[in-house]
Amino acid sequence: MRIIFMGTPDFSVPVLDALVDAGHDIAAVYSQPPRPAGRGKKDRPSPVQARAEELGLTIRHPVSLKGGAEQAEFAAFNADIAVVVAYGLILPQVILDAPTHGCLNIHASLLPRWRGAAPIHRAIMAGDAQTGVCIMQMEAGLDTGPVLLRETLNIGTEETTGQLHDRLSQLGSASIVQAIADYGTLPPQIQSEVGITYASKIDKAEARVDWTKPATEVDRQIRGLSPFPGAWCMVGDERVKLLGSRLADGSGKAGQVLFGFTIACGTGAVEITTAQRAGKRAMPAMQTLQGLDLGVSLD
Repeated sequence: MRIIFMGTPDFSVPVLDALVDAGHDIAAVYSQPPRPAGRGKKDRPSPVQARAEELGLTIRHPVSLKGGAEQAEFAAFNADIAVVVAYGLILPQVILDAPTHGCLNIHASLLPRWRGAAPIHRAIMAGDAQTGVCIMQMEAGLDTGPVLLRETLNIGTEETTGQLHDRLSQLGSASIVQAIADYGTLPPQIQSEVGITYASKIDKAEARVDWTKPATEVDRQIRGLSPFPGAWCMVGDERVKLLGSRLADGSGKAGQVLFGFTIACGTGAVEITTAQRAGKRAMPAMQTLQGLDLGVSLD
């Protein structure tokens, strides 16, 4: 098929590669505009734009698709279908209708659970045992369209958002290639009105660990916010990111250091497995402890 690809972050890059490897004609790649990044705050292209440039593909990065000129240019690519994955802009109806077969979205959840911006984070933070990807025919509502293909995977008991992100990206890549190959034979499944949840964007205010909460919640918070924005706590006067954890035996006053990097919570305890001190790289927690005095409790 002749495809317009629309995506922005790292999650979308393997999908673009899979479509190219499958032999599809990529008419154009749409991505968010370059934004200031790094110490110099120079404009940096998105991961998708960078990969598209390596592949020699036509790139567009409008700030909006609401204008007539942008919509006319989009339609002029005469695409059979558009593939949208973590693009980051709302698509007006005229854009959704422009390709012959409309727009397909790869959504990293088992719809209608976790519609919205942060489905991977929210699945881990909620303690879901399973998640997956849905290939959805897009319509005007937020992740409300009929599902053409659904693939499920289990969430590991110590899995972080970063690890699950990578697995779902690969699953989404394989699923969209299959969905396009079978397009026209896959019966659209209308989403259930039961079990709808919304994965709101992660707020950095959610990142500070509250040790008075049950260990299960603290563990999910740490893993769900890893690697970004990263759950954190204060160790004395130093702010330390907690990027990996597991449930542990033990109990004590909330925030009490039981042994090693195992911390008592409101009920139960959590062992920190990966941590990051300010200005340093993430490393196994026991290495982080070198030169770091946990004291008797954390805040």
